[in-house]
Amino acid sequence: MRFIGAGARPGQAQIHHDAVFTIPNVLTVVRFLGVPLFIWLVLGPREYGYAALVLAVMASTDWVDGYIARRFNQMSHLGRILDPIADRLALIAVAVTLVVAGVVAWWYLTALLVPDTILLAVSLHYFRGHPDLPVSRVGKIRTGLLLAGTPLLVLSKLAIPASGSFAVVAWIFLGLGLLGHWIAGYNYLRAIIRKGKRLRAGSAGTSDDGGQR
Repeated sequence: MRFIGAGARPGQAQIHHDAVFTIPNVLTVVRFLGVPLFIWLVLGPREYGYAALVLAVMASTDWVDGYIARRFNQMSHLGRILDPIADRLALIAVAVTLVVAGVVAWWYLTALLVPDTILLAVSLHYFRGHPDLPVSRVGKIRTGLLLAGTPLLVLSKLAIPASGSFAVVAWIFLGLGLLGHWIAGYNYLRAIIRKGKRLRAGSAGTSDDGGQR
């Protein structure tokens, strides 16, 4: 079974519907609701084992909702926008929590925030909102690596024999994920600028035609 694009049927067109209350959208909301639980577990009782379990469930639902959407034709316009936003906000919230708890250094959070801040500023400049671009393959791999590495890093804080190994594997995933994050950010930046300029050129052409009539 393919990991990326799993659930898609051969020859089936991927059509986005206007539905709001779909199973994938509900799973996306539930996944994001796991963030406050994770924050409490880490900053409150410091139950890193349960916190890692929450992250693992969140990561698995990120794959499951995509599979259901493609397999059962439940891809929606809302989900196309909601899913990546929820993933990004969750990753940032988790990173902030880990920085406060002293699990990771501030540079990890900075590495996540800088590309997203630039993309947000450029998107607001051209579109006054979301640019509505499809998630790239690099972006999907990046998210998967970060979602896999974070719970492993949390597990490395437990007093268990394999904690050192968990930390090494976690930083391999996170390092590759951060590299993919910057590559995906650069690709999205180019796509946003191209789409923004194209739409502005089209609007200018329409205005000129209207003025000549």
